[in-house]
Amino acid sequence: MTRHNEHTRNGFGAIFILLLATAIILLLNGCHTSSAPKTTTADVRFKKIILTTDFLSEGVAVADVNKDGLMDVLAGTFWFEAPAWKRHEIDPGKIYKTIEYSNTFLDFAMDVNQDGWMDIIRIPTPGQAATWYENPRNAPEYWKEHAVFHAVGNESPAIYDIDGDGLKDLVCADSKNKKMVWVSPPTSKEDTSWVEHIISNDSIRGTHMYTHGLGFGDMNNDGRTDVVMREGWWEAPLNRKQEDWIFHPTNINDDCSQMYVMDLDGDGDMDIISASAHRYGIWWHEQVKAGDSIKWVQHEIYNKFSQTHGMALSDINGDGYPDLVTGKRYYAHNGHDPGAEEAAMLYWFKYKPGKIPAWIPYQIDDNSGVGLQVVTQDMNKDNLPDIIVSNKKGVYIFEQVK
Repeated sequence: MTRHNEHTRNGFGAIFILLLATAIILLLNGCHTSSAPKTTTADVRFKKIILTTDFLSEGVAVADVNKDGLMDVLAGTFWFEAPAWKRHEIDPGKIYKTIEYSNTFLDFAMDVNQDGWMDIIRIPTPGQAATWYENPRNAPEYWKEHAVFHAVGNESPAIYDIDGDGLKDLVCADSKNKKMVWVSPPTSKEDTSWVEHIISNDSIRGTHMYTHGLGFGDMNNDGRTDVVMREGWWEAPLNRKQEDWIFHPTNINDDCSQMYVMDLDGDGDMDIISASAHRYGIWWHEQVKAGDSIKWVQHEIYNKFSQTHGMALSDINGDGYPDLVTGKRYYAHNGHDPGAEEAAMLYWFKYKPGKIPAWIPYQIDDNSGVGLQVVTQDMNKDNLPDIIVSNKKGVYIFEQVK
């Protein structure tokens, strides 16, 4: 080999080492990277944006935190500032190990104190007290913490506008006092208190801290939205603050995540969609009337990956029909669930309505999955819904691209 070729080879080797070292440094510093768009169908593609590979939370929310007109991402006690996704602390934050549980199972963005700045509601591990953090309005300081509710049970608590006043309420179990409740937020800027309202005083039905499955929808077509769980549903009264709503049992027996109510087969009554929290299976449950009785017939949608502990209902492809978005919650019980070592899949399922409805699966990714939430939101104002997740694999945006 000539001296010239030897120098050339050494030069290329040095450049390769420099590029490799730079890539490692960027990854360790949490700088976001992105992959090339992945085609799921001829007209739906996503670009994977990695905000971090650190395990920060199982919950995630989006909001314009700093009022710059761009949507930011909130995960646990951190928020990521668009468009460069710089990480900021909401409270002294912690990075967790894969075999640990984070202190955030779900996050919800909401202007709690009605000051025009988006705050964050943090739901910790089941049965613990929920809090909300007050946006400091761009001041360089930690966010002030306030109480929401003393013991939030159910692994899929949610915020819905229960009483129709335009403000979202927290729906959950009071796992300490063994009741099913909704908790209304402050109604004025001066107030920071949340008020508990009792749905059910039954101490057994849905009140355990680790109860799975919760949803919201008008089950009996009376114009009022009801509260749904896997064992049945509570019928909303005219006065939502009335205690002990009428309960209607069902036979949906599998522990599940978020539940959705729709007339899926076009027969005029409501059906239910659910997904297994820790095993295999995504289903729709057909409401079938037989005389004066009602039974629920379970139909399988998909069963190729496990631990679908977070699920969203959103029109992904813009055809006017709501699709499903879900994936694997990686290492939910630290390797003790079925399929624990399998790839952390993320999918969307195209809904095809009809007398026999169908969902067509499309893989988005195989190394991210979901936490206890899936958020769909147009992050970049292109009128296409994007997908945001946070779990033990990190925090990700899947940007839909044209």
